[in-house]
Amino acid sequence: MPNSKVLGILGGLGPMATAYFYELVIAHTKAEKDQDHIDMVISSKATTPDRTAYIVGKSTEDPFVVMEAEAHRLVTFGAEVIAIPCNTAHYFYQRLHQVIPVPILNMVGDTVAQVKNGGSQKVGILATDGTIQAETYQLECKAQNLACEVPGPAAQAALMQVIYRDIKAGKEPDMELFNTAAEELFAAGCSHIILGCTELSLLKKDGRLDSRFVDSMEVLAKAAITACGKTPIGFG
Repeated sequence: MPNSKVLGILGGLGPMATAYFYELVIAHTKAEKDQDHIDMVISSKATTPDRTAYIVGKSTEDPFVVMEAEAHRLVTFGAEVIAIPCNTAHYFYQRLHQVIPVPILNMVGDTVAQVKNGGSQKVGILATDGTIQAETYQLECKAQNLACEVPGPAAQAALMQVIYRDIKAGKEPDMELFNTAAEELFAAGCSHIILGCTELSLLKKDGRLDSRFVDSMEVLAKAAITACGKTPIGFG
């Protein structure tokens, strides 16, 4: 298609989430042959410093330095639109947006908009400590006039174990710990919960979660397909 754009994926944050995002874009693009799919260039810089550790002050290694360099490499290789399949990395969104000459999709803003447009009055947020402490989703919810709730300290600690000890380590996720955080948010009056960490998106992929959980990765994939001039299919 003449109007189709090349998608750049700023990934490796972490690698399994990047692979799943690539899979999502392919699976949900309306196509009858290889040539109908989106041209993509992927950076999977797994050695990018930990985003959460930097945001919460446990590391002085700034991930932005690597992210900026990789984003420029994507543009050099032809990327016309960039997607970042990592919620925590959206802490650096504005800095990146100011120095990269092509549009960068905003997964956080698009996810909050989808939840609000779906009729939710109050949404729960499950994310890394970095995303929660930076108030990445809380500030976006406030900007879009949507009430939100985050887990308390004990439930948040349990969730971080699921993200780092289990999913990032390639182990079976402890769903009991996950549910500790999720049920706390539902009990607080949340009608839906945003999976604000791309590792948690893998739980939705495996069919462990119902429609009350909104996957930020699916939202980003749909936005990327549309931005590249293709037709998204198969999203709920």
